[in-house]
Amino acid sequence: MRALRILLIVAVVLGGLFVAADRIAVGLAEDEAAEKIKNTQGLSGDPEVSIKGFPFLTQVASQHLDEVEVTLDGARAGAGGQEIRVGRMSAELHDVEIGSDFSSATAERATGSAHISYADLSKASRDGVTVGYGGRDQAGKSQVKVTAKLQLPLLGQTFRRSVVSTVSVVDGDTIRLRAESVPGSEVPGLEKVVREQIDFDRKLIGMPQGIELDKVVATPDGVDIAVTGSQVRLAG
Repeated sequence: MRALRILLIVAVVLGGLFVAADRIAVGLAEDEAAEKIKNTQGLSGDPEVSIKGFPFLTQVASQHLDEVEVTLDGARAGAGGQEIRVGRMSAELHDVEIGSDFSSATAERATGSAHISYADLSKASRDGVTVGYGGRDQAGKSQVKVTAKLQLPLLGQTFRRSVVSTVSVVDGDTIRLRAESVPGSEVPGLEKVVREQIDFDRKLIGMPQGIELDKVVATPDGVDIAVTGSQVRLAG
């Protein structure tokens, strides 16, 4: 019995040491992965990386991670010569194949979300244009309100107007704002002039290879963007 008790004590101690070593290793790996992602993607902020699953050391040995969560606040994404500040971006990466020393990392699939405030979206718009929440239409579709100082050379007038616009995703990498209707559309050629000032597309560049915008929804405090991806390359 005494030998059995000693064996059990040794097993508990070794198990505790293994768990401690595993947690230390995963912490170091998360820091290393965050640095690799920041450098590879040219990010302005420091990402937070959380490696799921236990034990971690066996996942490293197989060079396969079950799930990795990446979160970044205050990222800046290029958009047609301008930058859009993304307030918060998070992604869950599944079945991640890693190289030695985390020199490369590719996720088989990914899901996530991002949020852009109206203030930051307005900064990425044309001069004098502000974007805000426009509620929902009769079908329940979310809308935004675009307010602009319209310049109408044909009429020699300048005036400020607000229009209700829809927000959508185009080609998996572009956010589009388009007015449902515009003032003065009954005047030939005027609608085109107005739309050139209030409608716009903003293509997000610099996203990890394999990530695409899935859909965007206007909310009272900004636009929420769902993202998906396959064979998402994070580093290497």
